[in-house]
Amino acid sequence: MTTTTTTETTTTEATPTLDTTTKTLLRFATAGSVDDGKSTLVGRLLHDAKAILADQLAAVTATSRERGFLGGEFDFALLTDGLRAEREQGITIDVAYRYFATDRRSFILADCPGHVQYTRNMVTGASTADAVVVLIDARTGATEQTRRHLTVVSRLGIRHVIIAVNKIDLIDYDQAAIETVENDIKALADEIGLETPHLIPISALAGDNVATTSDSTPWYTGPALLELLETLPSADEDTADLEAFRLDVQTVLRPQGGLAPGLDPEEFRDYRAVAGQITAGRVSLGDEIEIHPAGLKTTVTGIDTASGPLETASAPLSVALRLADDVDTARGSVIAAAGTLPTPRRELRAEVFPFTAEGLRTGDRVLIKTGTTTVKGIVTIEAKRNLETSETEPAEVLAGNDIGLARVKLSAELPVPDFRDHGTAGAFVVIDPQTGNTLAAGIHTPEAAPSSESTEDQS
Repeated sequence: MTTTTTTETTTTEATPTLDTTTKTLLRFATAGSVDDGKSTLVGRLLHDAKAILADQLAAVTATSRERGFLGGEFDFALLTDGLRAEREQGITIDVAYRYFATDRRSFILADCPGHVQYTRNMVTGASTADAVVVLIDARTGATEQTRRHLTVVSRLGIRHVIIAVNKIDLIDYDQAAIETVENDIKALADEIGLETPHLIPISALAGDNVATTSDSTPWYTGPALLELLETLPSADEDTADLEAFRLDVQTVLRPQGGLAPGLDPEEFRDYRAVAGQITAGRVSLGDEIEIHPAGLKTTVTGIDTASGPLETASAPLSVALRLADDVDTARGSVIAAAGTLPTPRRELRAEVFPFTAEGLRTGDRVLIKTGTTTVKGIVTIEAKRNLETSETEPAEVLAGNDIGLARVKLSAELPVPDFRDHGTAGAFVVIDPQTGNTLAAGIHTPEAAPSSESTEDQS
């Protein structure tokens, strides 16, 4: 069954805006194999949220007509596939970010590529997501790319995974067939070690269970996809009161001729603050904090923002902290709640996702950037993941589309936590020191580290 859509009922003259001041914000990514309908789903979400301008909708309608979409129908995928090459091939080849809002929430959507060779882009899109929607064609079930995507989201520790079983209209909404696919997905999730995902049967083209629940699936009692996205807690909401405070220092602020908001001139003469983005938890006036690499403790006496001073602030707000003591800090320093900094280490044990065709190999000399700190490193590849069996195999080289395990020796000690417990603070990027190109992304997984870690210095 396919429904038709006309431009008369869906046009909007207002420019879509991202409202982050009065609504909670959810970052989510979409992923799926080629032809699973991912771009169509994203287009449907934008369409039903009335986030499409009238002229864009008219252009898509005209292009759809040229492609053979008749009778008022149009290709929802064209609402998201902005690159000309994508449109001509009918595939998504890069991460595209979309912004839209409903009455209940604002969203940042990362539309990730479907082809196997672009899995690295999927890592980029999903790495900062609160939730990931993975599409599966109800007619074919899980594919190699499904396993790859679920492995990636599992290794990245994405808190909320939604499996959208798409194109249910093409199998006549057959409950038994859909439940068979869902059972296979549950078994695959167990095999990979992924916590039970949300499962929603949908038709992106017809709109079944996308914005609202469908009369065609009376046996499905869960929420529609958009309803679920509107109610999932974001990472910031999940962890603001659970994770310890942490801030990576970007710069140290001193008077430069302008008056900081909320400060009187006398106080401003001696103004000094350390500025950066809060990456975890919250901080309040009077809190005791510790600083790496200074190794000193002090207390917070002021929290300044572009809008004025605050008594408390939480992730992901950017702030300038005034401290009780004149502690030596600079870009790359880490500030955390007293007693919570991980033990600094000179070796990381990590899951690695290469970004280039050349990949990574044992012995590569690289730069490691985590937070606002960049240090030299040497890579040792230990293993790569066999995505057909979910097992690891010994390896010394990781190709551009592999997922593997590596050890990285560092030229300086860094307080990098376990990614699974602290998200962003436990992640890093691998950079080519000659070209400055990003070679790979990594997530620190110390629970799998060798029994004794090297503390050798590097030249």
